[in-house]
Amino acid sequence: MKNHYKLKPVALAVSLGLVATSPAALAQQADETNVERESTIEEVVTTGSRLQGSAAAVVEERKNQAFVADILGAEQLSRSGDSDAASALRRVTGLTLVDGKFIYVRGLGERYSSARINGASIPSPDLTRNVVPLDIIPSTIIESMAVQKVFSPSMPAAFGGGNIDIRTRSLPNDFVFNVEAGVGLNSNADEGYTYNRNDSGIPAGIQDAIGRYEGDFSLRNIINTDGLTGSGTSAGDQARAINASLAKQLPRDMVLQEESLDPNFDLKATLGNSFDESWFGGTFGVLAAASYDNDWDASERRNAVISNNAEAGCSTSLETAEDVSNSCYNTLSETTVTTETERLNGFLTAGYQLDTHNVSYTKIYLEDSEDESEFGIKQSPNGSNLKTIAGTGIANREHEFKYEERVLDVDQFRGQHTFMDYWGVGFDWQYTESKAETDIPTDVSYRFDDIYNTDGSFSETRVTGDDNRAIFQFVDMEDNVKSYGGNFSLPIMLSGIELELKAGYDFMDKARYYSTSRFSLDNASGSRLSVLDDLDNVLGVTGYLTDEVIDENDFRITFREPGAPNADDYLAAQKIDAYYGEFDAIFDNTWRVSGGIRYEDFKQVSLATSSLIFDEQDLNNYFNPQRVVDSSISEDDIYTALSLTYMASDNYQLRFGYGETVVRPDLRETVPVAYYDPVTDIRTFGTAGLQSSDLKNYDARFEYYADNGDNYTVAAFYKDISNPIESVLRVGDEDYTLTYVNGESAEVYGVEFEWLHDLGYLANGFFTSGNLTWSDSEASIDPALAGNLTNPTKRMTGHSEYVANFQLNYDSANGEHSTSLVYNVFGERILAAGVGGRDDAYEQPFHSLDLVYNYYPNFNSKIGLKVENLLGEDQEVNQSDILVRSKEVGTVVSLSYSYEF
Repeated sequence: MKNHYKLKPVALAVSLGLVATSPAALAQQADETNVERESTIEEVVTTGSRLQGSAAAVVEERKNQAFVADILGAEQLSRSGDSDAASALRRVTGLTLVDGKFIYVRGLGERYSSARINGASIPSPDLTRNVVPLDIIPSTIIESMAVQKVFSPSMPAAFGGGNIDIRTRSLPNDFVFNVEAGVGLNSNADEGYTYNRNDSGIPAGIQDAIGRYEGDFSLRNIINTDGLTGSGTSAGDQARAINASLAKQLPRDMVLQEESLDPNFDLKATLGNSFDESWFGGTFGVLAAASYDNDWDASERRNAVISNNAEAGCSTSLETAEDVSNSCYNTLSETTVTTETERLNGFLTAGYQLDTHNVSYTKIYLEDSEDESEFGIKQSPNGSNLKTIAGTGIANREHEFKYEERVLDVDQFRGQHTFMDYWGVGFDWQYTESKAETDIPTDVSYRFDDIYNTDGSFSETRVTGDDNRAIFQFVDMEDNVKSYGGNFSLPIMLSGIELELKAGYDFMDKARYYSTSRFSLDNASGSRLSVLDDLDNVLGVTGYLTDEVIDENDFRITFREPGAPNADDYLAAQKIDAYYGEFDAIFDNTWRVSGGIRYEDFKQVSLATSSLIFDEQDLNNYFNPQRVVDSSISEDDIYTALSLTYMASDNYQLRFGYGETVVRPDLRETVPVAYYDPVTDIRTFGTAGLQSSDLKNYDARFEYYADNGDNYTVAAFYKDISNPIESVLRVGDEDYTLTYVNGESAEVYGVEFEWLHDLGYLANGFFTSGNLTWSDSEASIDPALAGNLTNPTKRMTGHSEYVANFQLNYDSANGEHSTSLVYNVFGERILAAGVGGRDDAYEQPFHSLDLVYNYYPNFNSKIGLKVENLLGEDQEVNQSDILVRSKEVGTVVSLSYSYEF
């Protein structure tokens, strides 16, 4: 037997780095804010009241920024009742939330935004994107968030729509201890479908067999590998018994059960204090926080592929023969999905401050799991494999089970120093090591044929002898990031001029390992097997794969790992070295000029790999020098930024900004491996040789600040994009596939409005806040690269022409009551580009209306009530004015109580 090369993730990442001269990552940089602005935000959040003043207080930081930024403080998060960073950020001007996880800034996709924690790059536990899914960051650890929309040299050059810096809670000035408990009900989650999940991953015996049989579980290979002979029983019977023993190790006890679902609930606690020490006269501080929440959701969903000749008046149902002949769809899937989401979060920060120096350590541990069951009918009036009840008396039934765990683990050291005896030189630094892990130990799907009689009554459910009747998939990903950097600042006072000079260095190193193993369990006999004769028992149909059925019907396990060059595993690495210089000058308190340059040296390599590497020849197939070169990106460039601000008085200022930036392909987008995108549910392939996009960003903004705290902002922006990365769809009769190409050019432009306005002249205690964005975009793709895209020139994928956020707020004069009515809506946006003459598929506007009420019976207690999705909206996607996707959302009512000791 040949040597079996076991590829260790760390070893391979290092090897890739040596071969390609390029291990890992997104550059990172400490924010503009440094010591002075950090302390400003600390003061705003920890001393600000819950009254209207706290809503206006964070405006001061935004006003003092050299480059345009929007700030969300802790009190604003509390007022809107948002539980995580993603849902909170959709309140910011021009930001929209996609799939509950990803933020689109100014209508640009998630690739055009980036997120950092306390100025450091962090890895993403998302399987398909570099960007961090922001729903994993709980609001309980957030002190403030800064969304910078204009590039500054102290930020990573990978900047498109904006950069989000999540600032975690700072050390307390005094003793703090509070606890909170909450319960909630989802209108969708009265009853749902649960199952006994497997969370142990690939069975050890099957893992060992992959190496022994080099991934080939066929009877012929088992006979040859084990040297089986015909003595006693035939070699074929022995091989069948070995294959069956492997098949029986797969988890097959997942049977749906209908039951009442538990209410949502959550628990939170925070404990901290500070201590003065007498030796040096400094202060120690520590703050710890933990939270747990569990949520249920059960929803009806529809997914369809529209037919080529779909016209107005076509049928969106397949219940009768007339529906089939006039169907809108090639395939139509209607399923019930039950989801349980659990989150466990831990946060610890400890530090020491002495005069103008402080150092701190922060630990963040975030664990997020999602358990999902889905079952329903998939029909096809036109496809060759899938059929309809009305047309043929046959419908395809699918049952799917999936359990996914995501973990983000961050260790960060920070320091901020001001040397008053040396011209006030400032120095801040950070060193961060973080790891993201995603594990899918359960991803199982079953396929059946439901047979109906001519009168429409149910006859039986059966399994045929074709492939992929039961699929078992196991996924594992690990993403490691090391980020460190430092920034120097020197204030200089000249006659009529306040000048600050800055310089800094950033380094970021990332290594990612992704592995998926796929097995099928099929009826090799080719005969039809009846597994159900009564639809009342349909929930238990997946229990048919007993040991006896496997033996009697010759069910066989097959390892579905593709070999080179079509592998579905990959290794990737990034490395960024960056240096910058920046200035900020204020002339006579009237003009402010800021700008500078940033140099970045960027390297990336992404290589498809496989578990089927057993000898040196296999290794060379995947890691030969030419493949490494073809899969690598190496570029260095200088990026410039300039901002001009006119400050006529304390009441208003006029800003202009220009910046040159870049948007680079995601790690997975440059690997030609296949995966299903969780947002679009479309089979997606990466593209080797994908190029970075260069951007030129122009901004203008007028800000007015009234003496009573009211403020109003009007802004305009324009972005010119070269080589934009766009998705291209290809279509079959039953499914879509997607890949990526570089377009020729793209542009985005629009205007933004923002306000905070006191309504006291109408009724005491009322005020309103909100924002509105109108924008447009256009991307042009070379028709030769556009596949069968219907519109090579189109609006950019994910772009909304408008985004609106409105809040009507009330604070009682005695401080005991606080209420907000919060509304958010986005304009329709392209979810998937149209192909083969079909129109683009547009996600429809979702009108989100939430009510948040807080009652403070005393200084220590708070009772909170929140009602989400008051309008009962559902998510919908239309193509050619035909519904192709829908998901029930439901209305959620939650009640919480917190007490601070």
